[in-house]
Amino acid sequence: MEKLVGIIMGSDSDLSVVKGATDMLEELQIGYEAVISSAHRTPAETKKFAEGAAKRGLKVIIAAAGGAAHLPGVVAAYTSLPVIGIPIKTSTLSGVDSLYSIVQMPGGIPVATMAINGAKNAALFAAQILALSDTAIEERLKQYKEKMASDVIKKNGTLQQNGVDGYLKMKEGK
Repeated sequence: MEKLVGIIMGSDSDLSVVKGATDMLEELQIGYEAVISSAHRTPAETKKFAEGAAKRGLKVIIAAAGGAAHLPGVVAAYTSLPVIGIPIKTSTLSGVDSLYSIVQMPGGIPVATMAINGAKNAALFAAQILALSDTAIEERLKQYKEKMASDVIKKNGTLQQNGVDGYLKMKEGK
């Protein structure tokens, strides 16, 4: 499978969150590469990743970072590809620090910013970007959204049939 999405994270501690993106990309059958590279501890490697991304065939980059969260902005500074930032929840400020760091990019260096720990939506947004020029991805996205709608309709039917207490008991497995 051709790798279209690059995923970069500042630390291996971000991997448990980033897994939400990799799972979604796999479900949508979109190839990706994933690397650990820090904007602060390995800046030369981060620059190399970003500058070479398009040459490797990547079309979109997802960058996850916590704390000072400079990684998405640094990556965006070295590539013309769209960059999607995932602010990682931190123990100190619950990810608000990460969110502010990523969302407040200076003019000229845009980074699309997802919610704190919003890896799944980052993958879906990357897929939507790719779908602009790939009808197969567009169709898989459409099917994914139709399945989500179908699941909600089924859950509502169960709620209507069983009431609130019955529904909650069924969810709890009682």
